[in-house]
Amino acid sequence: MSIHAPFGRMATAMVTPFNKDLSIDWGGLSTLAQHLVSTGHTAIVVNGTTGEAPTTSDEEKGRIIRTVKEAVGPQITVVAGAGNNETSHSIEQAQMAAKAGADALLVVTPYYNKPPQAGIEAHFRAMADATDLSIMMYDIPGRTGVPIEQDTIVRLAEHPKIIALKDAKGDVASTSWVIKRCGIPVYSGDDILNLPLLSVGAVGFVSVCGHTVGARLREMLDVWFAGDAVGALQIHQELLPVFTGTFRTQGAIMTKAALTLMGLPGGFTRLPLVDATSVQIAQLREDLIAGGVALAT
Repeated sequence: MSIHAPFGRMATAMVTPFNKDLSIDWGGLSTLAQHLVSTGHTAIVVNGTTGEAPTTSDEEKGRIIRTVKEAVGPQITVVAGAGNNETSHSIEQAQMAAKAGADALLVVTPYYNKPPQAGIEAHFRAMADATDLSIMMYDIPGRTGVPIEQDTIVRLAEHPKIIALKDAKGDVASTSWVIKRCGIPVYSGDDILNLPLLSVGAVGFVSVCGHTVGARLREMLDVWFAGDAVGALQIHQELLPVFTGTFRTQGAIMTKAALTLMGLPGGFTRLPLVDATSVQIAQLREDLIAGGVALAT
């Protein structure tokens, strides 16, 4: 089975760098977007969990989209998170993202409410009908409290604007069945499962570790799709310290600390996240070095 990758192979859910006063570092945002492009990305996801979207205003979200679009140019797809736990506000965010110039939307399962599958399906259909933009569904039950069940995904994949799935379910068996049943393009949303998901038919990654090892992840994709499974496994194993280190505490916290160690504008976090401690940064430094990441400090 050959499945088209509508957003290319390599995307990263980008952090939003904040200054010490917790305003957005707009120059740093552009620099990070350009950094991702330089390491082989075909798409960038903004206003997602790693971008600390729960702490940014709708006005900030719109400017983030415009800033990143301007920084990367027309060749790179900018996917904007537009998910919320309430459908009407999610629709407003989707329409705002479309006006700001986003190329597509990442829509997460409504969280906290724990809706039934009928409600989840109705939510995604309402989002898909709200704009002309294509949608990547985001299934991450560890955060939302509810999975998108196989039958629901299969039905939603029939909608012409729902064209991909970001999978962070942590259930490779379930994802295998989804791919077999409907052929929806699946992007791994859990870095340590990137290679296992490729092995059952995923088309690419929506990474967090792409901030630090994007070029190596792109190489993994290239060798895998060239038929070199052994080479892909070697890269996967070499990057295990980075995968583990990035999520020892919380992805956005550790990614920002890692970017700072690399001499890039990681910046600070907004509450309820807190910046990495000196002990956590020391461990992260060891993890990054073990994974082959060149550090500036």
